[in-house]
Amino acid sequence: MKLISWNVNGIRACLRKNFLEYLTEQSPDILCLQETKATEADVEAVWPSYYQTHWNSAQKKGYSGTSIFSKRQPLKVTTGIGHHLHDNEGRVVNAEFDNFYLVNVYVPNSRRELTRLPYRQQWDADFLAYLKELQRKKPVIVCGDLNVAHTAIDLANPRANLRNHGFTAEERAGFDGFIQAGFIDTFREFEKGEGHYTWWSPMQGARARNVGWRIDYFLVSRDLRPCLKSAFIHQHILGSDHCPIGIELEQ
Repeated sequence: MKLISWNVNGIRACLRKNFLEYLTEQSPDILCLQETKATEADVEAVWPSYYQTHWNSAQKKGYSGTSIFSKRQPLKVTTGIGHHLHDNEGRVVNAEFDNFYLVNVYVPNSRRELTRLPYRQQWDADFLAYLKELQRKKPVIVCGDLNVAHTAIDLANPRANLRNHGFTAEERAGFDGFIQAGFIDTFREFEKGEGHYTWWSPMQGARARNVGWRIDYFLVSRDLRPCLKSAFIHQHILGSDHCPIGIELEQ
């Protein structure tokens, strides 16, 4: 089973940049999108009919948003994490399947001046509590834009970014919480080296020079590790400032 996740930074714009060709080529069983900046009605007419679609759009039009497209019928789909502080920005879709929960997430950005860092820390704590509750019932797959580079090898210039949003000690500690709760960073199960990124600034030719950050992830509960066949980053795929990532599971 192939799962792909992609922060498309606006699904309508991405659809104009060979998105459907990529989808046809890869044909994932499940596709998770973040930062859709749209509603179901905006794109449903052009979407392949063999995917069931599940959307969580932000209350603010053209902002945030997540969606899951699946060839399989989920047992249940829910949106949000059940917390009024967080659930108006369209940041989470959860699809329950027979053997796991799939949680698609677009984590809040702390912003350039770290004005939203306190909120981000509250989010991290509440989201982790939500995942732990799910994990008590069955294994969990978490994917999406987590808006943090976990370690120094997850960005090109760690020293220059030590107090920048996306690489603060507070945000990295939030990621540590996932690991301590029993989640595995799937990509690092297969690749320990540097130079593998999922987001690049649109400024100064950063992508062409591969001056990027790895801030998009697939995390899985430890119980799913025996099923994990591969994890990948499709750095060559354009269409967004992020690139697609994915995993393959034996299911």
